[in-house]
Amino acid sequence: MGIPDHLTCLLRNLYAGKEATVRTGHGTTDWFQIGKGVCQGCLFSPCLFNLYAEYIMRNARLEEAQAGIKIAGRNFNNLRYADDTTLMAESEEELKSLLTKVKEESEKVGLKLNIQKTNMASGPITSWEIDGEGVETVSDFIFGGSKITADGDCSHEIKRHLLLGRKVMTNLDSILEKQRHYFANKGPSCQGCGFSSGHVWMSKLDCEER
Repeated sequence: MGIPDHLTCLLRNLYAGKEATVRTGHGTTDWFQIGKGVCQGCLFSPCLFNLYAEYIMRNARLEEAQAGIKIAGRNFNNLRYADDTTLMAESEEELKSLLTKVKEESEKVGLKLNIQKTNMASGPITSWEIDGEGVETVSDFIFGGSKITADGDCSHEIKRHLLLGRKVMTNLDSILEKQRHYFANKGPSCQGCGFSSGHVWMSKLDCEER
């Protein structure tokens, strides 16, 4: 990763000889040496996780893999946000190859793929296994706050955003009601504005009418 030695030395010295104890309903345990991980709430925790994730992905060489989907002439096979990783491929074999690479590289640094928290969204595939363990197949999942469906239908997501906007305006009713007299005397004091949120939706006619 090219991290300077003095930074790794500082981090190592920070936790050198650190001890911890666990508080239970029957008191606290004996003090023990911390062998792995960082203290709860440590500011280094998210930074170290990102470094681990980046190290794994680089060693898996996903950017060099041919597997993935083509968007505007470019190949994409993974999307990452915080601790969520989504792998994408055009066939079952390609997807299994990508997941196997990530799984193997994760195990090399002491991380294990949690199959129970791993889902696969695909139209034609109803059952899937990786190294003998079954992977749950789903029709949709949430990524980055948006619902992604296996068939690419965006109508549910469009309706969800409309309901969220309606809820916000409903919560503002009490404020607007109190200021109604002020608005009547002073005239319009606000103007509706629309801003692009960067979403790309496959809309249908009924969604456009909404």
